[in-house]
Order: sequence, then C-alpha cells, then structure tokens
Amino acid sequence: MQDWWRERNPWFGRVFRTLVVLAFVLGATSATGRWDRFGQPLSLLGAVWLAATVLLLLLVHRYPLPVFVLTALSAAVYYASSEPGGPVVVVPTIALFMLTRRRGPVVAGSVAAGVLLVGYGVHVISKQTFAISVSTGFVVLWAAAVIGIATAVRYQFAAVAARRAQDTEHRHRLAEQERLRIAREVHDVVAHSLAMINVQAGVAAHVADRRPEQAKEALLNIKSASASALKDLRATLAVLRSGENRAPAPSLAQIGELLDHARTAGLTVTVHGEAGDLPAPVDGAAYRILQESLTNVVRHADGAQEVDVRLERRPGTLALTVRDDGRGTDQPTPGHGLRGMRERASALGGTVEAGVTRRGFEVRAELPVEGET
Repeated sequence: MQDWWRERNPWFGRVFRTLVVLAFVLGATSATGRWDRFGQPLSLLGAVWLAATVLLLLLVHRYPLPVFVLTALSAAVYYASSEPGGPVVVVPTIALFMLTRRRGPVVAGSVAAGVLLVGYGVHVISKQTFAISVSTGFVVLWAAAVIGIATAVRYQFAAVAARRAQDTEHRHRLAEQERLRIAREVHDVVAHSLAMINVQAGVAAHVADRRPEQAKEALLNIKSASASALKDLRATLAVLRSGENRAPAPSLAQIGELLDHARTAGLTVTVHGEAGDLPAPVDGAAYRILQESLTNVVRHADGAQEVDVRLERRPGTLALTVRDDGRGTDQPTPGHGLRGMRERASALGGTVEAGVTRRGFEVRAELPVEGET
C-alpha cells in the first residue's frame, strides 16, 4: 500500500521532507540569532536566502548534481555574510547524499572535491593565505563521511532491488513451469482419450448394421475412455481452481489401463521387462511418455498392428522403448506430443529420442533414477 501511494504521489513526500528541513533550518537559525549576544537576529533577507536554499531540495531527485553545487555555494556565501550561524549546512549534506545515491560515489566525490577546491581558491584569493583552517578539514571529513554512508545505502538498496527482481523472476518461472505442466497433462489426457474414442467410434459406425454386438462393445469402450478422461480433467482443473499442488499422479502401476485402451483400438501390445519401484516423478513421466507413444501409434501409424513396449532397469536409469510396425511412416514433424515427452524427460535430466525404423516408428526414453548406482 505504501509503495503504491509513493508511486502515485511522489511529490507529497518530497514536499513534506523539504518543509521539515525548512522549519528546522529557519527555527534553529532564528534561535541562534536571538541567543547570541554578540550577533544579530536573522533578517528578512537572511530568512528568504535560507528558504530559497532549502527549497532547492524539491529538485534534488531530478537534478542532484546542480542542486548540490548551488546549495553548497549558497551555504558558503551565507556563512560568509553577517547573518547568524545555523544548520544550513544540512541542505548541501542532503544534496550530496542524494547525488551519491543517484550518480554513485565517483561522481559525487569528484563534484565535492571540485566544490571544495573552488572554495579554497576563493579563500586564498580573499585572505591572501594558503593556510588551511580546522573548519576546512572538518568539511572535508564531513563530505567523505556523507559519501561513504550514501554509498553504503546505495548498495543496500541495489541489493534489495536485485533480490526483489530475482524473487519476481523466480515466481514467474515457477508459474510458467506450472502452466506448461498443466498444459502437458491436459494434452496427454485429451489426446490419448480422444484418439481411442475416435477409433472406437469408427468401429461402431462401421459395424453398427452388421454386427450390433461389436458396435455395442465399441460404444462401451467409448464410455469408459471418456469417463477416464473426464476424471483426469476434473482433477487437473481442481488444481487450477484451488491453487494447491494436488495434480493427478499417474503411475506405471496403471499400465494395464493404457494397454487395454490400445488393445481395444485393435493393437497387439507386448510388454517386455518391468520398471520396478520408481520415484514418483520418474514414475509419472514414464507413464505419460508411454501414454503419448501409444496415442501416436493409434493416431499416426499407418496400418500398425503390433506394438512392443520394453522396460529395462539399468543402474541409475530406466529405459523405455515403444516400437510399432506401421507402414510407410515418415520422419515426424515435432508437435505438442513429442515436445511434451522431451520436456518431461529433460526436467528429470533424461532424454527422449524418436525416429523411423525399418519396421515402423520407435520412441526411446531414458530417465535417471536417483539413489541408484
């Protein structure tokens, strides 16, 4: 709320701070003039002079360098006049602080050194002496301290801004990864189920008149596939609505369901080997890669009849191979399916390769299994 207010009303704080400084400088200088028995009260011209010097701070955020130079020269001339002393030095101090924060210590130090050299030159010319007073040394130390403190504040603000930028980038990256994960889940569920439904609908339409029992079986398969798809989609959408990490957790323990869907589509699926116990991320990725591979066989493999699924557990690796015997298969153009498989494997540090073989098409995935050697 405060950051929003500052962004919408940047001048409010600047004016308020400037008025506070103005009241402090005029009040302290007037008090000094009244209490100094050897001095004189602050005149109207002196008050206007001080007010003009302080009001330059209204522009210090936009023009820190000229404001520092003008306030420093104005303060020096004021102290050289017959007006009572006071804390007007705080004005160039604030300007030097802002100059360091905005332009860095190198620029601020160079400008401050230039102003001090000009003041020393005026002192030599007017006093006809090269002696350096104690007050001059104090001014040098004061400027160095202000630049040092402002530099530390500058770096601290820069570090805070960098952390905020990193946090924002991290949140955006996590949101993008979650969006891609949900998109892959929805694609895999919908693509697989619609492919099976499409095949079964074609079968039902083809045999509806001649073999009504087979058509009925195809319709029941359509009902089962659509129910499974709706279940997965509801679970996925529940994650989006609630914001909680309760997405569906697919597993190779459900491989029988995948194989049944493929077999009802007319494929002969043979499984070689076992995956064994797997960490949940690897298990889910392997399931989705197998699901998408079978979906691609149903949708794209021309005349495919047989599919070989090979699961091989090596030290620290799960190898998954899905090979079909489709005829005339061309090298595929990477789409959402192949890209999703590669993204899943890459997220775990694994790989997915897909290409045409002599007998058809083959997908080869290797997923690392942590904790095994």
